[in-house]
Amino acid sequence: MEYLLCAVIGYAFGCINFAFIISKLKGFDIRDTGSGNAGASNVKMALGWKYGVLTALCDILKAFLATVLAEKLFPNVSLAPVLSGTFAVLGHIFPFYMNFKGGKGYASYTGMLIALNWKLALAMIAYGIVCTLVTDYIFIATVSTTFIVFIYYCIQKAEAGFLFLLALLAAVITYKHKINFIRLKNHEEVGLRDSGKHRVK
Repeated sequence: MEYLLCAVIGYAFGCINFAFIISKLKGFDIRDTGSGNAGASNVKMALGWKYGVLTALCDILKAFLATVLAEKLFPNVSLAPVLSGTFAVLGHIFPFYMNFKGGKGYASYTGMLIALNWKLALAMIAYGIVCTLVTDYIFIATVSTTFIVFIYYCIQKAEAGFLFLLALLAAVITYKHKINFIRLKNHEEVGLRDSGKHRVK
């Protein structure tokens, strides 16, 4: 029952899609512009840095809160935090009221990681910034981060359930970015430096 409650708590937090909410307040549906993704990157492309950062911070916070809440409610369940955090990320990616078409999960993944291991999270945020600046593509930092974290915890010999959930997230987040890899291969992917040109008027 505790595992089910952790999953429900996480999914409920994750389903609060701030990209969708902010775009609706601005008079449009974020899924109808830019990449069509209901996440912070597309909000940044559509509305600028201010709203993109706001969306990212809210997505980070919701997963952080879901992870911490599960840890507080079920202190004797070792997988409670990561399970709730995982479902917060999955809720962000697959919100039921948006036909399971939400964002791609990076900000929420970061929020979960901050709650689980803030030192590692800071290292990954720094890595993500450098990787994005070097490659000009956020999605490369996003996908590689999930695998680096998984490898780190493999080296740390984390319990099997913990590693399974991290592997699941790495797989899902990579899958959600498949179109980015295809566009990059076809030289159609919009880089960070050019993304502002696509802003909604």
